[in-house]
Amino acid sequence: MSDPAPDAVRAYLLGLQDALCQALESEDGQGRFQEDAWVREEGGGGRSRVMYQGDVFEQAGINFSHVHGASLPAAATERRPELSGRSFQAMGVSLVIHPRNPYVPTAHANVRFFIAERENARPVWWFGGGFDLTPYYGFDDDCRHWHRVARDACAPFGADVYPRYKQWCDEYFHLPHRNEQRGVGGLFFDDLDEWGFEQCFAFMRSVGDHFEPAYLPIVRQRRAMPYGDRERQFQLYRRGRYVEFNLLFDRGTKFGIQSGGRTESILMSLPPLARWEYGHTPEPGSPEAELSARYLTPREWLDDA
Repeated sequence: MSDPAPDAVRAYLLGLQDALCQALESEDGQGRFQEDAWVREEGGGGRSRVMYQGDVFEQAGINFSHVHGASLPAAATERRPELSGRSFQAMGVSLVIHPRNPYVPTAHANVRFFIAERENARPVWWFGGGFDLTPYYGFDDDCRHWHRVARDACAPFGADVYPRYKQWCDEYFHLPHRNEQRGVGGLFFDDLDEWGFEQCFAFMRSVGDHFEPAYLPIVRQRRAMPYGDRERQFQLYRRGRYVEFNLLFDRGTKFGIQSGGRTESILMSLPPLARWEYGHTPEPGSPEAELSARYLTPREWLDDA
């Protein structure tokens, strides 16, 4: 089994951030990412890039971080208590895109690498990540395309990989207090070390490289659809659910806060505008009601084709 190579992972992640920023700027046509480099006092740092008030993307953030320290925060050791007392490195790229048009879904992706070390012991490492889609108005074709590309990302690594990580995504992006899904899912994986470093690293790269072909064709299909205040208000209402999940349940948010990460970068995932409405009930048979009835429930989209 080959030894882990953090420098190679870091180089890939920096390149991925560059490539995704270029792709989104090209798609938007107007918006540009502003970079904010930062240093973590306890060790490490990163570069946060945010596009605000673009033509297509109301807000998009693509962050790279590489932090290290003498001990892992509770968000990591509560799941892996055997790692207490080890030093660590954590690096990753995380992105969240909040489009302007309510017919274009919000998208999230993350790929990351952890390594925990102690003197006279083999390092413990793993990869994690995935991508998921959160529509405000559902379209079957978009869901099938998204999941088809997710399946393609997994295909070289075994026929069981997509179904397993698709189910994990459905289970992870669930709001238990609402008893609904955050969106239509995608892929989610964590603690991946079972294939050896090279194969696990290749899988992480495949997930990272497949985000653009999964998302941008949907953006191009929906970006020019006409909408009015009704659709905009519903989009803002549903964005509130995104806020609830990220603040209450997301592991990455908890890890970032507990590890002393940069708050502005961690909370970049939140939308620029959102709203809450007491007792909101969509009109029966409306597209807004269909979102919950058809799309915000786990479904095998590729079996529906």
